[in-house]
Amino acid sequence: MSSEPLGPGPHTRVRRLPAKASYDASVIYSILDAAHYCHVAAVVDGHAMVLPTLHAREGRVLYLHGSQSNSVMRSVVESGYACVSVTLYDGLRLARSGFESSIAYRSVVIVGATSVVDDEAEKRRILDLFVDAVLEGRSNEVRSATDQELRLTSVVRVTIDEASAKISKGPTDDDEQDRELPIWSGTVPARLVFGAPEPSDDGAMAAGTVPIPPSVVRLLGNQT
Repeated sequence: MSSEPLGPGPHTRVRRLPAKASYDASVIYSILDAAHYCHVAAVVDGHAMVLPTLHAREGRVLYLHGSQSNSVMRSVVESGYACVSVTLYDGLRLARSGFESSIAYRSVVIVGATSVVDDEAEKRRILDLFVDAVLEGRSNEVRSATDQELRLTSVVRVTIDEASAKISKGPTDDDEQDRELPIWSGTVPARLVFGAPEPSDDGAMAAGTVPIPPSVVRLLGNQT
């Protein structure tokens, strides 16, 4: 994994609490890859809009996908530019004052040029990449996209021109004069946990003979 710097640029330099910033590619990529979804910003008809959507990354390229009719996706293509952010919620940082209390998080903001993926074979490959970004190995377990599904879906390539990560972790930042107060201070970690699979009750699944797929078994087995 590359450790080259990706920024900062004029749009992604961290100015508030810059000590929490990282511009290292390996840090930025690890957060992007761990995030289950992203938010894409655009100006649509003169109004600021944000779209939550799925993403997948290859090297210095982030892929987005959505409906061909989606106004935010059309806007980032027409403007030739996108701003994308992700945030991982890691828990609570509870100080002795409300002012110093916060959350533990890892976040990334990227800015880059956009282009549409038009080649059909490449588009199919990237859509499989999206499926595996949601659940590793799942693309080998599902049917391929139909031609109609391919026509209805827009795949947008975002070159990561500049990026920054911001990470808040560790002990709380209590003021020196607060440290002797008899008020609990500390951190409460948080993590995403997957529950027991709940099978569909229609079609072939209704017979109860379709086993849980390897991708789901691995997902549950990797939880600690």
